[in-house]
Amino acid sequence: MTADPTEPSPQAPLDVLVVGAGPGGLAAATYLARFRRRVLVADGGEPRAGWIPVSHNMPGFPQGIAGKDILARMREQAEEYGAVIQPVRVERLTPDGDHFVADLAGRQLRARAVVLATGVEDRLPPLPGLEDAIRRSLVRICPICDGYEATGKRVAVLGRDDMGVREAAFLRTFTRHVTLVHMGPPEALTERRALEEMGATLIEGPVEAVRLNGDHATALCWGGQYRDFDFLYSALGTRPNAGLAETLGAARAEDGRLTVDEHQRTSVKGLYACGDVVRGLNQIAVATAEAAVAATAIHNALREADGWTVD
Repeated sequence: MTADPTEPSPQAPLDVLVVGAGPGGLAAATYLARFRRRVLVADGGEPRAGWIPVSHNMPGFPQGIAGKDILARMREQAEEYGAVIQPVRVERLTPDGDHFVADLAGRQLRARAVVLATGVEDRLPPLPGLEDAIRRSLVRICPICDGYEATGKRVAVLGRDDMGVREAAFLRTFTRHVTLVHMGPPEALTERRALEEMGATLIEGPVEAVRLNGDHATALCWGGQYRDFDFLYSALGTRPNAGLAETLGAARAEDGRLTVDEHQRTSVKGLYACGDVVRGLNQIAVATAEAAVAATAIHNALREADGWTVD
């Protein structure tokens, strides 16, 4: 009989390597640690969730909670049950039999399974003081998260193609004061009639400058004419951080995100994924739910591999 999986040797490979310390990665680590699995979280940098000034749709926080506070609480919870979180970037993953070998800044470790919770990077407009503006909620990147707070406000959507039209349409749920600033080539905007039908204003041309005045963002759109808005929304899309999976040959969707099955398994055996790097809504609630599914599937797969199952 194999060794008791609840009493792992310090020299043994990790049960699970979690890549990414955002909500998805930290939730997966908590579940895995509570399953008494040896789990390491590779924290490669500031998660996207850390940019959230105040989240008002995080379950259980009716008054809202800042993104950094969400991450701090989730980190504390994972560590409470024995998950190890290290500030290190995984540079490469290589399959080695039933394990993966991870290269981490000059050292290697082996893991029986890997969870990718690497998220996405936003394609942000080249605006001065952008990060500060995002933290002050003047520039926003997720109308699903905070469209409610735009109710009745003057909103500008910055886009380069029809994605801008779709985001403008979404925001019309909350306000009739919607302007699409189309910064791409004219032919990239094919849904002009939809803008007219929803009553949105269209401005074409690059944003020449932006002034952040107190609680308002003012965009200079053309010819020296300023127009005041309460919020700017970026509708320029995202880039999935799927490079590690790509080198392993994992299947990806047309938008570059990873495709997974109902257990969050990628097309590579032992490689799981959750959160924004997986096709779907970029939402904390979704990421944590996917993390729970992935962690449970991994635990059950490892139990079966170790012979700890009941017929």
